[in-house]
Amino acid sequence: MAKKAAPKNTKSMEETLWDSANKLRGTVESSEYKHVVLGLIFLKFASDKFEERRAELISEGKEKYVEMKEFYNMKNVFFLAPESRWSHVIENSKQDDIALIVDTALHTIEKNNPSLKGALPDNYFSRLNMDPSKLAALLDTINNINTTGDEEEDVVGRIYEYFLGRFAAAEGKGGGEFYTPKCIVKLIAEMLEPYKGKIYDPCCGSGGMFVQSIDFVKSHQGNTKDISIYGQEFTAVTYKLAKMNLAIRGISANLGDVPANTFFKDQHPDLKADYIMANPPFNQSQWREKNELEDDPRWAGYTTPPTGNANYAWIMHMLSKLSENGTAGFVLANGSMSTSTTGEGELRKQMIEKDRVDCMIALPGQLFYTTQIPVCLWFMTKNKKADKTHGYRNREGETLFIDARNMGTMIDRTQKELTTDDITHIASTYHNWRNSPPVEGESAKREGVYEDIAGYCKSATLEDIKANDYVLTPGRYVGVAEEEDDGVPFEDKMTDLTTTLKSQMAEAEDLDAAIRENLKALGYEI
Repeated sequence: MAKKAAPKNTKSMEETLWDSANKLRGTVESSEYKHVVLGLIFLKFASDKFEERRAELISEGKEKYVEMKEFYNMKNVFFLAPESRWSHVIENSKQDDIALIVDTALHTIEKNNPSLKGALPDNYFSRLNMDPSKLAALLDTINNINTTGDEEEDVVGRIYEYFLGRFAAAEGKGGGEFYTPKCIVKLIAEMLEPYKGKIYDPCCGSGGMFVQSIDFVKSHQGNTKDISIYGQEFTAVTYKLAKMNLAIRGISANLGDVPANTFFKDQHPDLKADYIMANPPFNQSQWREKNELEDDPRWAGYTTPPTGNANYAWIMHMLSKLSENGTAGFVLANGSMSTSTTGEGELRKQMIEKDRVDCMIALPGQLFYTTQIPVCLWFMTKNKKADKTHGYRNREGETLFIDARNMGTMIDRTQKELTTDDITHIASTYHNWRNSPPVEGESAKREGVYEDIAGYCKSATLEDIKANDYVLTPGRYVGVAEEEDDGVPFEDKMTDLTTTLKSQMAEAEDLDAAIRENLKALGYEI
């Protein structure tokens, strides 16, 4: 079947696809849209890549190899049996058993490609019992998308990103379990600069941290072969989303054999990661029973994290996974910076005194689709000594605090995002501090040099943090930004203000009199 040209306006294509998904209303719950639509997009993408490689083999005179999977796998393309190909699905899309045909296609792809084990929906479309005509209409819409037509544009990646965000927004509370806003993920990647080594996410959701890490390497002309990816996800449907999300981008990752609880079934027990990027569930309660995991080696050298809130258990787990020179960057609720409940304050004190906290960032509100809880970023490391390989200076006994709460731009009535300039500014502040000692005055105006800025950033010592009772809230350290003098004398300002106030008070008296007269006319004298 001939491919149609890729739409020029990808956003319009995404919105059209969302509208098509909405037509499933009445036969499919809205929470199921993502599995229906993203499963079909994966099938279309895999087929487009297969047909592209098949045509390439034929053009090279290798027709006899077009049904041999090795000649597809060698180019990082999934081999598709005839019943798995999009052309077969479309040719039969008006059949009453189209759901079974789609399920068969997905099952056969997974069976023939071991790297997709556990990734694709299993007998999913048949179990939904959706209206065949509505499924056919959705297939027709997806059929218009040329997923491989633009080498410079990651069409499928953008569709995935758009849909994951829309699903998070539409599902309300809990929808963010599989989606972290791209601007936050990008900021963490820009801060950590994961050029080479092992990347780990212990609660990887739909795999956004990994995608952004690879994008970072590519955008900085690095080699993605220098990166290896490890992750784990508890929720089965999100585990499948992550596998699909990575597969469509050709990203190899070890997400464990099965979806599993990171605390109770750690699938990477011996891993030591160079970079850890994560967005753990906020304030996860009752994550373990009182006597469980009490002597777990992950807490060695620290107090055992409390049972009532998993925030510090996630921190401890990530610290245990860091290599000696590794760095972790992760999202937590703001309360994690100051809590002293059930031993959390003591745990934070221990981490600070072991000099594990490298940088703390307070983020603006309204960044997440599903929660208005204020959030922060923690950056932790086991080694702050000078590192000539990376150009890091000795930062022992120092921690950088950044207050970015006033940054960000509203993109709609309820949603805010960090701009590219915001991300660059924050990351540059951290890199400058990490690479060169703080300076003041004229010397600080040189590019690449760090200086404390009131109201925004502060390089604090261990003594400073002790003086603040081991609280890590940036606002305690950065102070208040200096206001520029507008040049108007204080006496003139007060004269103008009192004149305005006098006029407004007189106007208020006139309005009060008018109201009294109107009430009196109605028989309600006051």
